[in-house]
Amino acid sequence: MSLVCWILILNLWILKASSFQPGSRALLRAVADNNGGVGDLKDYAAELNATNFDAVLKDTPATYAIVEFFAHWCPACRNYKPHYEKVARLFNGHNAVHPGIVLMTRVDCALKVNTKLCDKFSVSHYPMLFWGPPTKFLAGWSSDQAKSKLRVIDDARTAECLLKWINKQIGSSYGLDDENFENEHLSSNISDPGQIARAVYDVEEATATAFDIILEHKVGISLSCMIKSGTRASLIKFLQLIVAHHPSRRCRKGSAEILVNFDDLCPFDIWSSTKYDVDTTNMIGVLRNFHICGKDVPRGYWMFCRGSRNDTRGFSCGLWVLMHSLSVRIVDGESQSAFSSICDFIHNFFICEECRQHFYEMCSSVKSPFKTARDFALWLWSAHNQVNERLMKEEASLKTGDPKFPKIIWPPKQLCPSCQHSQGPKDKGSSLIEWNQDEVFKFLISYYGNTLVSFYKENGLRAEDETGVILDDSTSAIVVPVGAALAIALASCAFGALACYWRSRQKNRKPRRSWS
Repeated sequence: MSLVCWILILNLWILKASSFQPGSRALLRAVADNNGGVGDLKDYAAELNATNFDAVLKDTPATYAIVEFFAHWCPACRNYKPHYEKVARLFNGHNAVHPGIVLMTRVDCALKVNTKLCDKFSVSHYPMLFWGPPTKFLAGWSSDQAKSKLRVIDDARTAECLLKWINKQIGSSYGLDDENFENEHLSSNISDPGQIARAVYDVEEATATAFDIILEHKVGISLSCMIKSGTRASLIKFLQLIVAHHPSRRCRKGSAEILVNFDDLCPFDIWSSTKYDVDTTNMIGVLRNFHICGKDVPRGYWMFCRGSRNDTRGFSCGLWVLMHSLSVRIVDGESQSAFSSICDFIHNFFICEECRQHFYEMCSSVKSPFKTARDFALWLWSAHNQVNERLMKEEASLKTGDPKFPKIIWPPKQLCPSCQHSQGPKDKGSSLIEWNQDEVFKFLISYYGNTLVSFYKENGLRAEDETGVILDDSTSAIVVPVGAALAIALASCAFGALACYWRSRQKNRKPRRSWS
């Protein structure tokens, strides 16, 4: 049995495994949707309590967090809230001006449920504000902790003072009047390889967005599902690939649930049915209940892939990162199937017509099957550079590129000094650069393998699956411990029976929503 099948079995085993604390991701997504506060001011800050505090701060993609400890009976706290919310508007919620940078939260210490939580932070007065990396809040704080990563914000009397303090900490120049996509503050990502770690959230965003497009593609003024008799197989192949190798465990679990129910939800004979329109409408409705990367994704914003304008980067950037991350996680025996899965998926489901055709032409130019994972990863890297080279010229002439993130031949020397033997004339294309492909491959594995998921590892979100499957730091390949391998071998004998049992259960119940 192929490695893909083994990993699929493993992911089906963990399908029922516990996820993050219920409500944490829903709270992060819906934080800007609650009305309240003073006058017409919205509650942008996330209201936390002892039951969700750790889960929310562990799960946030934000680099920093602020926690305000207050008491609802405190007049000073009530008067301070409008100031706090003015700043929270910039960073929290779907319509945040500068998302993914600071998560702003509040904890009401007057509630008995929060007594121990507030004691954990030695709260001495109201309001009391703390600043630091989100996961550092899990351990609490006391005044005698000289080496704590958390800091008490000592000058936040007004919205202006608080934002000035934040700007000083992160070297920004945000203003209270900033509006959406005023992104001139974004830093370039071509010199800091660690920034790719933030793209793990963009890979989730791109996966969920692609799935939404497939289900709700607009044709004229009506919605039309892109799953047809001719595209069904390519979607299944791509789902199999991401079940085995997606860098996000949430997306592996979600895609596994879709895949195991796919024959019931989308039977092959649905297109020959006399009730075609009714059946496909029902199919789309049921598939919408499955959230491929969790019910709170897509979040509505991008991290690593955010452009300096609202019409640049975003989804296409996230999709490229996803494809590169898949290419460095496969093994030699999967290289050709991974290649065909990605090519077919883009050809059938990417709705930018010109981009789709160009990619298909590059796929069609490959005349012999890939024999190694290295060959496929390098082909995808080369194809991406060909796309960048073409777009560089078009965007330069039409002035449509992102001025903060212009297309470049990649990777630049700043990211990988050893990847190039020599540099050709500037901006004259990848073909004039003498590449050291061994070094390029090592870089791809490090960049899209271990570094991409390092944020999850640091925050305890992806250090190890419940089955013991881990990402080996040296090769970025899937490594299965001996005990797990023996368990898989035994399980494979009974897998057919288990599959039948699972299928019978699915037919006797309504498809349920995915986990939080």
